[in-house]
Amino acid sequence: MKVGVLYSRVRVEEKWLFEALDKRGVAYDKLDDREVKFTLTEPGAWLQYDVILERSISYGRGLYACKVLNAWGIPTVNTASVADTCGDKLWTSAALHKAGIPQPRLKVAFTPESAIEAMEELGYPVVLKPVIGSWGRLVSKINDRDAAEAVLEHRESLGNYQQNIFYIQQYIRKPGRDIRAFVVGDQTITAIYRSSAHWITNTARGGKGSVCPVTPELDAICRKAAQAVGGGVLAIDVLEDPDEGLMVLEVNHTMEFHTTVPTTGVDIPGMIIDYTLDVGRHKDQFRQVYHPVPHEFGDEPDPA
Repeated sequence: MKVGVLYSRVRVEEKWLFEALDKRGVAYDKLDDREVKFTLTEPGAWLQYDVILERSISYGRGLYACKVLNAWGIPTVNTASVADTCGDKLWTSAALHKAGIPQPRLKVAFTPESAIEAMEELGYPVVLKPVIGSWGRLVSKINDRDAAEAVLEHRESLGNYQQNIFYIQQYIRKPGRDIRAFVVGDQTITAIYRSSAHWITNTARGGKGSVCPVTPELDAICRKAAQAVGGGVLAIDVLEDPDEGLMVLEVNHTMEFHTTVPTTGVDIPGMIIDYTLDVGRHKDQFRQVYHPVPHEFGDEPDPA
């Protein structure tokens, strides 16, 4: 068994993951995503790995590395398909909707004019988010039409086409907190409340963590959400709606857990490594399930 850990920077989480690998006596390489290179038709040394644990901070680097690795039949945690879904809020919402999982009402628009119409149909306040992004960046709570016009004008000026995909969510009046739950495989292993006086409760934005009990209701919605996006090692963000109960806000595929481990005492890095090793042991099953598209990476065309 040999593992590769693809990372951007050695944060607390990566240190804990390396320690968990060391404790288990597993051979592994640290793979800095700023330095890796792929020759698409020649996997070469990459075939030495039974599984790659993807921990890139950059969504794009992690996603495309996993696409190449999966195409070669090398399993990754998480897979490119899961990363593709979780990294795009619209695809996540579509997957949750298809699975019948409660979530805030959503509208998508492509021009400022249609976005304002969508916001007014939902009713202010609404939340405007970039379809791709993390840590609560560029997320806006919009209270009225004047604020909407100002924020939309700013978004249009940014020059990135993704900023003109207007992902608009119903604002949920949560009780000063949300829930982050962690799913590994088919188990909800732990959860924390993230509390803040600000409406954004991410710990990256100053939210404080405390233990949240994993009730049967929370366990069920988290496992269902994880299955909806393809499963693996995931963090599920859950809101407590005062009228409708629990609903899923987002699903994260390369989550941080530096707050959760000391808060709950749960060995998240050890569980991630155990899951990753299990995926590596069953790599032949992965290769049977994954079918690259025809001619992918220079495959010879079928003579027929």
